[in-house]
Amino acid sequence: MLDADVNALFFHNMDELFDTRVVTRAGPVSPLLREDAAPPGLKFEGKAYSYDQFAEATYTNAFLVIRDGKIVFEDYRNNTHADMRFIGFSMSKSITSMLIGIAIEHGDIKSVDDLAVEYAPELRGSGYDGVTIRQILEMRSGVDYEERYDFGENPSLAANIHENAIVQNKERFADRAQTIKRKVEPGSRFNYATLDTAVLGRVLEGATGQAISKFMSEHLWEPAGMEYSGFWIADGPPGVGRELNGMGYNATLRDFGRLGLLMLNDGKLGDRQIVPEAWVRASTKMKPIEGGEFAGPHSAYGYQWWKLDDRAGSFIAVGLQGQFIYVDPRSKTVIVKLSYFPPDAPEEITDMTVAYFNAIIGWSPAQPR
Repeated sequence: MLDADVNALFFHNMDELFDTRVVTRAGPVSPLLREDAAPPGLKFEGKAYSYDQFAEATYTNAFLVIRDGKIVFEDYRNNTHADMRFIGFSMSKSITSMLIGIAIEHGDIKSVDDLAVEYAPELRGSGYDGVTIRQILEMRSGVDYEERYDFGENPSLAANIHENAIVQNKERFADRAQTIKRKVEPGSRFNYATLDTAVLGRVLEGATGQAISKFMSEHLWEPAGMEYSGFWIADGPPGVGRELNGMGYNATLRDFGRLGLLMLNDGKLGDRQIVPEAWVRASTKMKPIEGGEFAGPHSAYGYQWWKLDDRAGSFIAVGLQGQFIYVDPRSKTVIVKLSYFPPDAPEEITDMTVAYFNAIIGWSPAQPR
């Protein structure tokens, strides 16, 4: 699936590899008007790139720019097209955050400062006992977990979870949360952990009494007027496997764009409030990352949303191997990039991508072509 020679294909065919849980659409489609324009170029590290050169250099499968609620540029590459569902990988974490906010608004969860075990009692006695939902959203749970995939004779915990849950389907992704230990005081240190988001999935299930896919269909996907149904990949067959809510959501390019528009518009579609406005603001209020591999001059983290540049107010959903939903409220811009970065892609590819997002923010689209 992740092999550089084939991932351009598999990243939009995940339902051929996994059991899935469909997130249905219903009702009128939220319209996206068009004012197509030629995209800007980029100057990066002393070299000039056209859009096509940038797209090739950064392994692009699909690219979308929405400005003032209208599509101004849309591109599909490598035999992809508009009705294909692409894997979002860890952009799924940002979607999970939106669902937590909706569950709080509906009264299923009383407060972001509730303990996770109040809704997922199976976690009592584990490292997650005594940890709040807020601390998990901020990736500050304090549990003894490293997002390190060391396979082989002595696999890491993350590799064990990956093998047993995602590949073999012998356990559920979040099962290890029941036995994991605590490493540091909850809230004291940022530690990126997909297991944290899987625990948020358990909290959602326990709080709402619904599967994540059903709750999301009823309270996010259908009200938002999505054009196509989406799907979660699951860690086992129906009736057993759960939605891989930390890394497994698949949707079309435009529907990922509609998620970005919801966040841009403070959770509203027209006059309808879908994601609470207060939640949009709270979840994109960033805390600096104190150190480690994710630290950087502009790196910060909110409730499962990232900050990767110095543009005031901007935020971004980020997924493995080059998946992005970038939101810039000041310019009323949403950018979606769906990619197939090779597993060993250099950091410069992400830097180049963020630089191009900033070039788009400073771009004034020409007259429709």
